[in-house]
Amino acid sequence: MNELLRNSLFFGAVISLVAYEFGVLLKRKLKWTVCNPLLIAIVCVIVILIAFHIPYESYNESAKYLSYLLTPATVCLAIPLHEQAKLLRQHFKAVMAGLISGVLTSALCVFLLSLLFGLGHKEYVTLLPKSITTAIGMGISEELGGYVTITVAVIIITGVFGNIFAETICRIFKIEEPIAKGIAIGSASHAVGTAKAMEMGEIEGAMSSLSIAAAGILTVAAAPFFANLL
Repeated sequence: MNELLRNSLFFGAVISLVAYEFGVLLKRKLKWTVCNPLLIAIVCVIVILIAFHIPYESYNESAKYLSYLLTPATVCLAIPLHEQAKLLRQHFKAVMAGLISGVLTSALCVFLLSLLFGLGHKEYVTLLPKSITTAIGMGISEELGGYVTITVAVIIITGVFGNIFAETICRIFKIEEPIAKGIAIGSASHAVGTAKAMEMGEIEGAMSSLSIAAAGILTVAAAPFFANLL
């Protein structure tokens, strides 16, 4: 059985999709915020790999086909943005200020926490792209000499936490403006957080979609500067 799974061309993609669908069904049934489908899928896949003694390399080789969909899926987020283009033009300065603030805050937090915990340069640049979409974050991490696989894990964890806690944080800090919510969620927790923003409203989803692309571009531009700080 183990050998069959290891040599199967698509077993990684299949168990990933099945695990995610299980997470979706569980969230619908329990309606708990912590039951994030992506988080549940990650846990399920880890359990399966450990239970059947399947090396990560074998799983990754057969699940790589899902990775090909990352870029087109990110591009598709431009659709809700296009529908809210008029709103974007009306609040362009405020939106740009929010995006720049979000990117700088993320980078500074990583820098300060790296100093606090005594991380080396390689660990620091691994964490630097934590708040941008995986497709861009992997490239930045590799270019700066970080651990790409850890960067992917950190990006996913950041997104999952953003998805789970975004609405609660907005409520605690009394953030009620839809544009502000969308910019904050998108620039902090990329596509996974944007899924929550879309649940919150059309404007939130559109602004969060914008933040994914814009925050990615700004991070690419700022990453070399911040990388040299440590």
